[in-house]
Amino acid sequence: MAQLEPSRRCALVAVALAQFMVTLDMTIVNVALPSLDAELGLGEAQLPWVVNIYALLFGGFLMLGGRAADLFGQRRLLLSGTVLFAFASLLGGQAQAPWQLIVARALQGAGAAMMAPAALAVLTLTQREGRERIRALGVYAAVSAVGGAAGVLSGGLLTQYAGWRWVMLVNVPMAACVVLLALASVPGGLLSAPLGRKLDVGGAVLVTGGVGTLVLGLVGTEQQGWGSTTTLLTLGAAVLLLVLFVLWETRGVKGDPLVRLGLLTKRNVAGANLFILLLCAGQFAAFYFISLYLQEVLRFDAARAGAAFLPLTLTVVVAINISTRLLPRTGPRVLLVAGGLLAAVGFAWFGALDVDGSFVADLLGPSILTGLGMGISFVPLTGAAVGGLPRHEAGMASAVLNSSRQIGGSLGLAALVTAQTTYTAHRRAAGDPPLDALTDGFGVGLTLSGALLFVAALVALFVLPGKWAAGPMARRGAGSPSSRTTTAPAEPRPDRAAPPLRESR
Repeated sequence: MAQLEPSRRCALVAVALAQFMVTLDMTIVNVALPSLDAELGLGEAQLPWVVNIYALLFGGFLMLGGRAADLFGQRRLLLSGTVLFAFASLLGGQAQAPWQLIVARALQGAGAAMMAPAALAVLTLTQREGRERIRALGVYAAVSAVGGAAGVLSGGLLTQYAGWRWVMLVNVPMAACVVLLALASVPGGLLSAPLGRKLDVGGAVLVTGGVGTLVLGLVGTEQQGWGSTTTLLTLGAAVLLLVLFVLWETRGVKGDPLVRLGLLTKRNVAGANLFILLLCAGQFAAFYFISLYLQEVLRFDAARAGAAFLPLTLTVVVAINISTRLLPRTGPRVLLVAGGLLAAVGFAWFGALDVDGSFVADLLGPSILTGLGMGISFVPLTGAAVGGLPRHEAGMASAVLNSSRQIGGSLGLAALVTAQTTYTAHRRAAGDPPLDALTDGFGVGLTLSGALLFVAALVALFVLPGKWAAGPMARRGAGSPSSRTTTAPAEPRPDRAAPPLRESR
């Protein structure tokens, strides 16, 4: 990063900070939930929605945000989403009633759906292909991986020492930095759509409704159960909307489709999205179980519970640096297989929790192993998802990747929490002490998280291609705002230069 031109360095920092905010807010409120409940009186029915409404709006609007970035300009969507995210964070930090906080979290999710695909598209279009782009993807992957763990860590510390409102307000200064850096370094004409191209409104309505309803159904299983009429009707409606979306994109759309479905026939894109779906399904659920184990079994306060994630977070950073150096020599498949297996063993090791355990005996070792696996995986995963694609599909591909991340996290959390609560209830009914039953239930959920990561390693082995795929913009300068046409991808050339970034007039 130190060798980048100032404009490219600023663009990379803006992208990294935007992605960090998006992933941070997936988990930052988790440790603060008891404090939120105590002050605002959300109750058991509303409390889960402080977490879930963010995932619902984020996942529901990602496809729309990605395509809008491609058609209307990546910088414009990045700035608009960041401003909306900051406004929502400010609103949430001033909330005096439960509905105000839930609305603020919903607006955060909508802003994140604009920011996330635009940020990854800006990265791939402003960094030179080859080693520079791989290093940039390493930075992006680092903040994506660290954001979730850092959310738990910072959420605990902020709640303990500054109050829960700062869990929301901390985003405001970060958003201001993103806006200033993007205005200074990201060209306004980074990608301009030809005249006459319009957003696929029909596809946007169907996929937003389908994905949003799917996430709604998944998060609702925590209260309704998988076999309830409400859950079955909601998931059935989601399937119907998504089937209609596929039919619309293949037969009904006039002009440019929202998502080119042929994108998912590429092995690198399909494999990367399936891998991240499984990875986030295991990761989100595991962080949830570990947070509860620390507070409900080991009786850690919010600050100590957050700090317990520090070894995992630091290990992820170290592993990402290693992965970035190895990727040009090994390609993505080798690293993803290794990372998936390490994370699988780490999560399964977490499953051996003990009711009389301690952080050093029960959590430190698996934290390091899991951090290694996750960190090794994120760089090749991000590169594979956008590799070999033309520049006008960069936002689309990154939106699909982030949708897979959100859907995987929601699905994994809903399914594994159901498995954990069912097992815990069974053990309590059999006469086991409540705390023992709860701990064993967490262990079952964590072991299942490990199983999901093992399946992800198999996906990397049998689905992903063995060779590294070039990123978008293979034949034109990645930062050239004057590039107006779509070009075919070419093989990566590490030493290719690109013109300096400059503001488009």
